[in-house]
Amino acid sequence: MPIVTISRGSYNRGRAVAEKLAQKIGYTCISRDEVIENLDEFHLQEIKLVRGLNDAFSVLDRFPNGKKRFVSAIRAALLQRFMAGNVVYHGLVGHHFVKTISHVLKVRIIADTESRVADEMNREDISAEKARFILKSDDEERRKWCMFLYGIDLFDAEIYNLVIRVGHLSEDDAVDIITNAVKLPSFQETAQSRAELADSALSSIVTYALFDFPSASVSARDGHVKVVLKVPEDQCSVIKERIEAKLSAIDAVKEQSIIIDPYY
Repeated sequence: MPIVTISRGSYNRGRAVAEKLAQKIGYTCISRDEVIENLDEFHLQEIKLVRGLNDAFSVLDRFPNGKKRFVSAIRAALLQRFMAGNVVYHGLVGHHFVKTISHVLKVRIIADTESRVADEMNREDISAEKARFILKSDDEERRKWCMFLYGIDLFDAEIYNLVIRVGHLSEDDAVDIITNAVKLPSFQETAQSRAELADSALSSIVTYALFDFPSASVSARDGHVKVVLKVPEDQCSVIKERIEAKLSAIDAVKEQSIIIDPYY
């Protein structure tokens, strides 16, 4: 069965669709916040906030190479979840990490503007004008966040298999459409697509484990991990031992090759 990623913005019915879909097809439903909660160093309220993502930009600056480190961490965590199979993920850009995996159905949920405004008015007890302003700001912040971290425009329809507007269509209609798409031959798991996901997941885990070796280039295939890096000649043996120890701690690594190009 395929994995389903649902890209959603703020208060646009994406969460509800994901939860109903998971219940209907018997999948586990996971969210961006759940993934972040298991990232010890990035378990920060500013990054999890539905609003105020601009604050997260400065939060990541607290960490050395914070932007790159965060992307590496969430990619590794998410791909490990996907390896378990039978998953519906909802968040901003889960699809970005599996864009070449054929058995992933990539969905974007958007909501009718007037419905969003009405919901926001009721939720916050504010005027229609203020609700429109807030929603527009929310959408723009999410767009900037995705461009900042991943270099993608989450409003680009070409990066999804389905874009569904909830409004004239109900949440249940959207669930029915996705349920039917899940059954299509195009999105069924194959031995090749499963292997590609496994290689990508292992590569992401190793890359994150070796993040403090910034020159390391990682590739993985069928459990064989290859690491290539440049280090000072007098540190070659020490660094190789450290990398070997880190790789040995990762169960999915069956074989390892460490190629060091010394420099002076």
